[in-house]
Amino acid sequence: MQAWIYTLIPAAAAIIGAAVAVNMRPGPVLVSAIQHFTAGVVFAAAAGEILPELKHTGSIWATLIGGSLGVAAMLGVRSLEKRVSGPVGLMAVTGIDILVDGLVLGIAFAAGAKTGILLTVALTLEVLFLGLTVANELGEGGASKRKVVGLTAALVLLLPLGALLGGPVGSLPLSVQGGFFAFGLIALLYLVTEELLAEAHETEDRPWVTAMFFAGFLLLLLIDEAIV
Repeated sequence: MQAWIYTLIPAAAAIIGAAVAVNMRPGPVLVSAIQHFTAGVVFAAAAGEILPELKHTGSIWATLIGGSLGVAAMLGVRSLEKRVSGPVGLMAVTGIDILVDGLVLGIAFAAGAKTGILLTVALTLEVLFLGLTVANELGEGGASKRKVVGLTAALVLLLPLGALLGGPVGSLPLSVQGGFFAFGLIALLYLVTEELLAEAHETEDRPWVTAMFFAGFLLLLLIDEAIV
């Protein structure tokens, strides 16, 4: 239940992002800066929270199987992104991303409340960016502002669904939990390297934009230190 409640934060962020985007589209440099910052936050959550939990499970086979499934799932998403096009394709791929985000958040709360809260911060920024992206693409396709925000709101309903799917992980044996942690770690690393940073570098690099990655990384570390 706790993980489900926390998904309301990134869900609200996505809807707000869509509402802002339909009225004021950010420029490419600002978008790149947001992507760098978000990538830094997500990377810090993966390295500082999920990876230590995975190492403590002590199961090589669970790590191998969970990690391999994570790689297969992310490559499947990548393949789908290349094959589909148009608004329907965008909605399908974004929906899968959001469902996986919810699943990873549920897994994070299985590791502990602190881990779950920190990952909520990271995924709130990531889902906010997804809201901006969906709104921009649908807006360019001629959809009305109300329809764009409504479709975005419908998509983010997959967040609590994913969290509910990941929630029972905490009741599983520690070795089995390791497989889920490995899956979640791969999903987060894919998000950072193949989505956020890959898209961010489509715009000409500027020193202050690049520095946003490290600003995001340091911010999550500071939040981690501040949470008792």
